[in-house]
Amino acid sequence: MAKQKARQQLYTDAYFEKGHWGLKIWQTLIGLIGWICVFVPIVITVLSFWAAYDPHIIHLWSYSEGIFEIKFIGIILLFCFVLVSLFAVGMTIIQNRKRDRVVEQWPTFNPINQRKREDQLGKFMDQRFGDQEFRENVRHYQVKPEQNLDTDQIHRLYEQHDLNDLDE
Repeated sequence: MAKQKARQQLYTDAYFEKGHWGLKIWQTLIGLIGWICVFVPIVITVLSFWAAYDPHIIHLWSYSEGIFEIKFIGIILLFCFVLVSLFAVGMTIIQNRKRDRVVEQWPTFNPINQRKREDQLGKFMDQRFGDQEFRENVRHYQVKPEQNLDTDQIHRLYEQHDLNDLDE
């Protein structure tokens, strides 16, 4: 029992177990400091850029090179967004056309022959292994060696009844 439980327990994390309060406090503080390090530069940059156009906003920095660089990065990101949008729309159009041409076209087999093949295969299986109700409800069945199917036996069955769509 213990061996099976140990095998099932592939990954553990002491943070989510009971106890370990020092570890939980430490990892939570590190996570919060990390998120502060992400958001503070973003807020400073946005406020400084906004302050260049509105004198009522606090100026944390107002270097013209920094404002120019933010505008330049904004133009590059806008250009990338346009390219990605064009690519996504183009690929969507191409995939929709391909689906209309390939996936939703008339079946590549003869549906009339398909029904005939199903009937012939059902008769063959009934003759070989017993009726369908027996085959579906039996719990254990041992196939006799003479009941084994040859590799191409079903293909030959279709050819006998002229139901092979591959020859057409």
